[in-house]
Amino acid sequence: MTTQLSPYLHFNGGARAAITFYESVFGGELAINTFGDIGTEGDKADEIMHSQLETPHGLVLMAGDTPPDMTVSRGDTVTLCLSGDDEPQLRAWFAALSEGGEIHVPLEKQMWGDVFGQCADKHGVSWMVNISPAS
Repeated sequence: MTTQLSPYLHFNGGARAAITFYESVFGGELAINTFGDIGTEGDKADEIMHSQLETPHGLVLMAGDTPPDMTVSRGDTVTLCLSGDDEPQLRAWFAALSEGGEIHVPLEKQMWGDVFGQCADKHGVSWMVNISPAS
């Protein structure tokens, strides 16, 4: 698998409407996981934890609602996401991007099985790195 750079859009409860709209525009396969899928109850249970649209033209667009303990405000609604299975390269990029910036989620194995981390670089740009097991 090659490394991929994709935009990740953040919403305050509007991710489902947005990602299904983009599906209607671009077509493709849409996968959705809700906060309820991981055990969240109440108002946030039906909101989107993560969605991914893969289009027939090779575009990948991801979106999610903010987790219950986080906020999103105008100006921080897009994160760039590097994903793939080249662990040494992705780890090196995460280290370089976070140097002089701020690590929000350390790069470590997550409940879904991948290694994941999130940071803001020294210029304030938000990045996610997701490393899948090599196939």
